[in-house]
Amino acid sequence: MQNKFTTSLSLLLIAIVFFALVLINNQVLSPFRLDLTENQVYSLSGGSKQVLAEIDEPINLYFFFSDKSSKNITSLRNYANRVESLLSEYQTMAKGKLTLQVIDPQPFSEQEDQANQYGLTGATIGAAGEAIYMGLAATNAIGEHKVIAFFDPKQESFLEYEISKLIHQLSSTKTPKVSLLTDLNIAGGQNPMTGQMDPAWTFYTQLQQLNDVELVGSDSTSLPTDTDLLVIVHPQGISETLLYAIDQYALKGGKLLVFVDPHNESDQMAMMAGSMGPNSSSLDPLFAAWGIEFDNKQVLLDAMAGLDIRTQAGGVTRHFGFVGLGAEQLDREDITTSNLEVINGASFGTFNKKSDIKTQWLPLMTSTVNADLIDVSTYAMTREPDELAKKFQSKNKQFVLAGRLTGKAKSAFEQAPEGQDTSTFAASTDALNLIVVGDTDLLADRFWVQQANFFGQMVFTPFANNGDFVTNAVENLSGSEALISIRSRGTFARPFIKVDELTVAAEKKFREQELILQQQLDDTEQQLMQLQTQQEDEAGLVISAEQQQTIDNFMQKKIEIRKALREVRHQLDKDIEQLGNWIKLINIAAAPFILVMLLILFSALLRTRSTTEQREVTKGGE
Repeated sequence: MQNKFTTSLSLLLIAIVFFALVLINNQVLSPFRLDLTENQVYSLSGGSKQVLAEIDEPINLYFFFSDKSSKNITSLRNYANRVESLLSEYQTMAKGKLTLQVIDPQPFSEQEDQANQYGLTGATIGAAGEAIYMGLAATNAIGEHKVIAFFDPKQESFLEYEISKLIHQLSSTKTPKVSLLTDLNIAGGQNPMTGQMDPAWTFYTQLQQLNDVELVGSDSTSLPTDTDLLVIVHPQGISETLLYAIDQYALKGGKLLVFVDPHNESDQMAMMAGSMGPNSSSLDPLFAAWGIEFDNKQVLLDAMAGLDIRTQAGGVTRHFGFVGLGAEQLDREDITTSNLEVINGASFGTFNKKSDIKTQWLPLMTSTVNADLIDVSTYAMTREPDELAKKFQSKNKQFVLAGRLTGKAKSAFEQAPEGQDTSTFAASTDALNLIVVGDTDLLADRFWVQQANFFGQMVFTPFANNGDFVTNAVENLSGSEALISIRSRGTFARPFIKVDELTVAAEKKFREQELILQQQLDDTEQQLMQLQTQQEDEAGLVISAEQQQTIDNFMQKKIEIRKALREVRHQLDKDIEQLGNWIKLINIAAAPFILVMLLILFSALLRTRSTTEQREVTKGGE
């Protein structure tokens, strides 16, 4: 009787402890999370936490997700849960400065109208053709709003960056100050060759829409104050004083976006002067000090990425110096290039990192392996694309055409030049941050945007992502240090590596045997063709017994090999199924097993303690 009572009491205590732990977890420990994923995909980075700490006024987040309409789209629902979980983490870490609302915009509802008013995009991927929404709208205290039109699962690695950028834009009311250093006529004005008024370059007008832009010429001796980002395009003839100003700006925490070129083909002033030679630019003294080398003496030729152009005769030919970089040549891990598909440019120069420098170098654009370098003077004097093609000899290597340079760097100057304030001289930095591009022509309209007159208004239609690249780079570099520090993250969907390894191994074996079979088939078809030819040439020719036996032997061997192939495939499926069953068993049974063992251990401890107490009571009674 006593044992039954003790057992019942133990079970009751276990139940009480269980519910107490659940209550503590929900009420007390909910702000604390343990992220055991490899890349901490469910946790915010230090940069995001800093962005949240800088919020002064409350921000409202509205996550629109078509929950009901997407009930049969499992992959999308899983990603939506991932997004919602991360947004909830933002709300928790913001400590009351963020308010999150999850809204299901069902068809023809007020919520759908609200999503459309914010400018969210509905993807027509539902079973019945409904628009599926999965975007974010956010508003601040003064009524400004920003949106992420649609959360693309392909861009999951930049999910945290995009959300933090949106929050930063709403919490910061300051318009970034961009200083643009160039002598090119990118702002438009009178064309010295035609005498007519030229429009501003499209990238420049886009830059003005979101930034306070100030133009600076190469004859300047200083940079505008309060510059958040310095954009340098085709620097030529820069004085030592201005070079020093750029050097110190970079070493004191300033951000740079630099476009240099071995041969600029969009400089109208150079064309008017009748120069047929190279029109190059660089920042060699600064580049050398910061750890990179730019080759402005040679131009990239790329046979695989070359663009087709129309000749004067009206035909079409490939120009190896006019290059269209596809997604394979653009870094998919950096925010500036991750979502781009093509960058067009001309006469690219190449970069190399100096081996003795500790500065971090990340290539953003590369050539294909089918590339070559040609002397810039030869390139400039060669007017016909076919002549360039004749001079082409593939180096069978990739060349770096643009990159991001960060980290430790020293000044290009031993000391401040005469006349400069020596007390503010910065000899080095640990936080250099710039992006360099080996081409300036990619900024010109003709390489990425088409203009058309639509009812008296000029409409610009991009056919390449050149403008998107500039926008991405400016947004990234002109943002706060916290925002820049947020790198790409891993994905929450983890593949079964062991399964992949089994699949690759089995498919390799499958392909090997398949090649053997195909070779034998080809040989037999050739033999049969020879026999048919002989029969046509020699009427009445009959296949000999030996030839027939050869054919029969091959057919039998073919059957055996196909049987072996089926066995390989069967064994592959069997191995994967066994592995999957083990994974399911571990995932389903492991946690309950551990919990049961803990409960049994706890019950045993209680039972042992109860028995000990009974013995002590019995001894005391005696």
